[in-house]
Amino acid sequence: MPSEYTVEPHIQYASLEHQGDSAQDCMWVFLATETVFFGAIIFTYFLYRVFYSAEFDVAGKDAVFWCGSVNIGILLTSSLTMVLAVNSGAQGRRRAMIWWLIATMALGFIFMAVKGYEYYQDFTDRVVPAVNFLMKPEEAPAGELFWDFYWIATALHAIHLTIGLALIAYVLLWRIRRGEITPEYYQPLEVIAIYWSFVDTVWLFLYPSIYLLGRS
Repeated sequence: MPSEYTVEPHIQYASLEHQGDSAQDCMWVFLATETVFFGAIIFTYFLYRVFYSAEFDVAGKDAVFWCGSVNIGILLTSSLTMVLAVNSGAQGRRRAMIWWLIATMALGFIFMAVKGYEYYQDFTDRVVPAVNFLMKPEEAPAGELFWDFYWIATALHAIHLTIGLALIAYVLLWRIRRGEITPEYYQPLEVIAIYWSFVDTVWLFLYPSIYLLGRS
């Protein structure tokens, strides 16, 4: 049951609307810096991809295609459930909001489970640079560069996804429980949804860069 907690703006804000708009602005600024960060990694990858296209094609065939494909479907579905959670919050449908957030978290955990299995397969296939990397003659010497990108990019993405899961858990266990998400003030959900959509968008760039190489 919702509590009797009354949502009031922090003292530095004139209203709840002002507070919510400021939070969204801060998130967009943060994501702009993250875009530059991931953009630099992906840009560097494509530079090497141009110069070593044949070697990257050979290396890319060892990526676990079904894992990447399943995960892109999972994340796109989680974007939908997150939007439905925000919409439910805006309409005051508390129970629906909670269940859509739980569904989003469940999809996030499934993504991580699939990714964990994929990492296990990568270790078994000996494609972990500096740990047990076994380079094929036809991908030498640039094949390891592909796997360097793979591990750096996917690990960073997993970290960001974990942060998103923690934010959803915080809203579920604290903000909603205290009755702080209302039709008048549901901006915290919108801020998390913006972040979650960014994480999903990053995977939309990583997927073709990693899993579609050499498969045509």
